[in-house]
Amino acid sequence: MSAATAPRLTDRKREAIVQAALAEFREHGFAGTSMDRVAAAAEVSKRTVYNHFPSKEDLFAEILLQLWQRSKALRPQLYRADEPLRDQLLDILGEKLKLMTDASFMDLVRVAVAEMLHTPERAQAMVARLGEKEAGLAHWIAAAQADGRLRPVDAPYAAQQLQGMLKAFAFWPQLAMGQPPLGKAQQRQVLADSVDMFLRFYEPMPGPR
Repeated sequence: MSAATAPRLTDRKREAIVQAALAEFREHGFAGTSMDRVAAAAEVSKRTVYNHFPSKEDLFAEILLQLWQRSKALRPQLYRADEPLRDQLLDILGEKLKLMTDASFMDLVRVAVAEMLHTPERAQAMVARLGEKEAGLAHWIAAAQADGRLRPVDAPYAAQQLQGMLKAFAFWPQLAMGQPPLGKAQQRQVLADSVDMFLRFYEPMPGPR
């Protein structure tokens, strides 16, 4: 095997292990998943699994890291004073909605949430890091407030309200109740309605003429 081929094969095996572990963690939970089962599902030797991940904890940490990286990949939410607020919010939340309707992302979320319920300390740090990503919308709202285009209220509270409207239809039903992802038309409706309701409440009332 050439030196150029070896890394690619190693990467493929590592990815196969991660995907197999994701399926095992989803079906059996952290406690019920073994490295033997992961190796069999990935069609690699147990030694190969341990070469990549010294322990089951390391393997689970890799899954959480991928969850973090998918969230981190969202574009920066920069406020633009020369563009309509509605267009900017549709763009920002549209990116979040794409992530929420990504099947592999939701698989990772289910694993993390399930383990957080059983062993909170194991997933607590990663969940806190994921929460940092949610702060981007609050910063955008604060910038719009400073520009006088939104009412001066607590920006993190307002951001949580807006994201909560989106998640109520596009995240929690799929995560907790196994509902299918929203179709394209439903996504557009939920996205537009959430943004419009938010702006109707938080945009300043026009002054008297």
